[in-house]
Amino acid sequence: MSQGHRPLLDGAKDEAKIEGHGLTKNRTPQKSGMVALIGRPNAGKSTLLNRLVGEKIAIVSDKPQTTRTRISGVLTRKEGQAVFLDTPGIHKPGYKLNRRMMNIVTDSLSSVEVILLMIDATQAMGAGDKFVLDMIKRVQTPAFLLLNKIDKMADKSKLLSLIQRYTDEREFIEVIPVSALKGENVELLLEKIFAYLPEGEPLYPEDALTDQPERTLVAELVREKILQATSEELPYVTAVVVERWQESDERLQIHCLIYVERASHKAIVIGRGGARLKEIGTLARKDIETSLGRKIFLGLYVKVREHWRDDDRALNELGIQMG
Repeated sequence: MSQGHRPLLDGAKDEAKIEGHGLTKNRTPQKSGMVALIGRPNAGKSTLLNRLVGEKIAIVSDKPQTTRTRISGVLTRKEGQAVFLDTPGIHKPGYKLNRRMMNIVTDSLSSVEVILLMIDATQAMGAGDKFVLDMIKRVQTPAFLLLNKIDKMADKSKLLSLIQRYTDEREFIEVIPVSALKGENVELLLEKIFAYLPEGEPLYPEDALTDQPERTLVAELVREKILQATSEELPYVTAVVVERWQESDERLQIHCLIYVERASHKAIVIGRGGARLKEIGTLARKDIETSLGRKIFLGLYVKVREHWRDDDRALNELGIQMG
């Protein structure tokens, strides 16, 4: 991506020319670039993205494969602009849905300036972690190793052996223990990221936080509440699409369709007497109103769509592209 940046003037002698570009002789060159968050499911990538940007733009849950698409978070500060790509958790794909998710990850690895490999430092390296390492060993992109969830570790000396195992497999330009949840070492991480980004102009306006359309964000916030409300019952088989978006002077009316794969799944989402669906709608509406900054009406409807995870048309409707 850095090749597409328009370079800033460097060493120009014509002061008028410099001022014409809004620069001064003493101004620090701006940095700009793309940074991919890579890791296994539940490593904490979405939590870190929200922490870095300072706003909730990626849904978070303790369920695997919560993130299904590539979500961009934009951070603009005095050093320049970093665009963070939150990618689906790396896993061996089964359904077409999962294959598309992994294509998104592969595409991200080759289109960024820096890779942030996030691992759960409370867990020993397993077969899934080696699968992730094999993926990033195929690319030459500079990579950081981030050991997340250090706030949950009573004995941080255990980090040393974990770091050794990873650095034996792949070169990392930085190794940083962090807590995405608590914010520990996040400022240090940002300093290091900007140090490695190339000079260039911003990719997005200064006030941008994400390139996600509002409809996509709304659908994801509804799905987050479904994941929370259904606990271990439906970790993978639900999807949400915004069917109607009607503006009015009083409030925005949004109607969302929730896909499930079986009638039994539909009953779980709706709950006894519709209680669970009402709970999902209430919680989602509060988050959506906060995100959009306005009052809304939220209508939720549940529909059985068998095998949607293997249905190209359904995946296209949901905006889950090939990568």
